[in-house]
Amino acid sequence: MTIRLGVPSKGRLMEKTFDWFAERGIRLGRAGSDRDYAGIVEGIDGVELVLLSAGEIPRDLARGWLHLGVTGSDLVREKIAGWSERVEQMAPLGFGHADLIIAVPEFWVDVDTLDDLDAAAAAFRKAHGHRLRIATKYHRLVREFLRAKGVADYQLVDSQGATEGTVRTETAEAIADITSTGATLQANGLKILSDGLIHQSQATLFRSRTADWSPSQEAVLAELTRRCGLTG
Repeated sequence: MTIRLGVPSKGRLMEKTFDWFAERGIRLGRAGSDRDYAGIVEGIDGVELVLLSAGEIPRDLARGWLHLGVTGSDLVREKIAGWSERVEQMAPLGFGHADLIIAVPEFWVDVDTLDDLDAAAAAFRKAHGHRLRIATKYHRLVREFLRAKGVADYQLVDSQGATEGTVRTETAEAIADITSTGATLQANGLKILSDGLIHQSQATLFRSRTADWSPSQEAVLAELTRRCGLTG
């Protein structure tokens, strides 16, 4: 029996994942056109490649349809409740780096830390009659982070488009979003809180804990981890 390996279906994440496995003697590729989501695997037996969006891979790992998957560590933590009980992190792959952060307008000169944000949120509610809005696509991670840091007087609003622009369009007062260089934040007049780093994400190889693993599939996994240098 084969094991299913899910890999992002396009862009640099796909290319870098292919390169990572190729450096270890395992060739991954598309079976056909760019619209074909089946893949080919050469250099190891018993592995079936499935090309999916990076956001779909956590879901299919959690339900056990995928045995292995490469996706951002931020997506696994956001999309899977109790993620460590349903998937196992096998290896960070060293690419796809991005930070999930909290940012506020640069002109908020008195707001540099989460404590400052908490005080500003209380003052905002008193002045405006509603809670300070934080725009994000990462509701679970942001809520857990702010709860742990004691920030309570806010509301999360879902960002469907470019999160960085929500402050400028006055649909939010602050944001929580992924950034690589910070350049887009600066272009939109935003600054990162000094203690506002929620998660440092990168592309990571995960194993499903909920998938059915037969002895033959466990043997394939053992060979794959040996070939990839993931065993001690």
